[in-house]
Amino acid sequence: MDETISERSGNGAETPANGGPAGVETALEAAPQPALAPAPLFDATPWPVGPRPAARPIPISRRLGPRKWTAALAAALVVAAGGLGFLYMDDTSAQNRGRELASANEALKSQNKALSAQLLTTQTNLTATLGELATVRAELEHPNLTIWNVPQEISGQDYYLAGGAPDTFTYHLKATSNGPMSISILTLEDFAKAISCVQNGQGRTNWCMHHSGSPFHTWNSVGSVDYDFHGAEGCADYVVVFTSAQHVTVTPNISVTYNPATAATGSCA
Repeated sequence: MDETISERSGNGAETPANGGPAGVETALEAAPQPALAPAPLFDATPWPVGPRPAARPIPISRRLGPRKWTAALAAALVVAAGGLGFLYMDDTSAQNRGRELASANEALKSQNKALSAQLLTTQTNLTATLGELATVRAELEHPNLTIWNVPQEISGQDYYLAGGAPDTFTYHLKATSNGPMSISILTLEDFAKAISCVQNGQGRTNWCMHHSGSPFHTWNSVGSVDYDFHGAEGCADYVVVFTSAQHVTVTPNISVTYNPATAATGSCA
């Protein structure tokens, strides 16, 4: 059977009609909320700390034993041996470097000697070359030319061989023969007189060519002659004449050197 509980406001209780136990009125009230405690404040003030005492060395209260002394001594020997080894290696390296430098120095000395020898040879060659150059220059300035070198015959005292001594040249008279020959250096005027002498019957060619006028120079009845004539270096007035009293063969080797004079020479002066 359902029971109905009535709620009333107030403090009294109501008995049910059927005589049952009285109902309990429950008053629903809001529970009070506790007040919030304030947040704690943080104090940043440092806590005072007193000064720390300096660290003290830990005293060794006992001596090293024999084994430890031996180990320490061995370690010291190892260190010393390592140092000596390093010094030995450094000294060996220095000695090797010294030997290399000495070898390089000897090589440089050898190269210096070789270069000195080459320089001396070069200087000698240069001196010789300069000498040759001077000779070539002199030859270019004063060239020497052969102008008569073919052997020729003189058939007797009525024949002659003649050649001109060119102007501005030194005349190198050089000749041989297989018999006596006569040679004269004549001016053109004296040569003309010698021709007139022959044509007028005053004498034969072998005589007239050497006795007409005033020859510059005469060689009578000789087998060879070697003479340098300078009279034509500044004068174009000379003829060289060969004669013989008999049949002979003349072998000339006559040359001239270009050497012009600065003024008139010989019969032109």
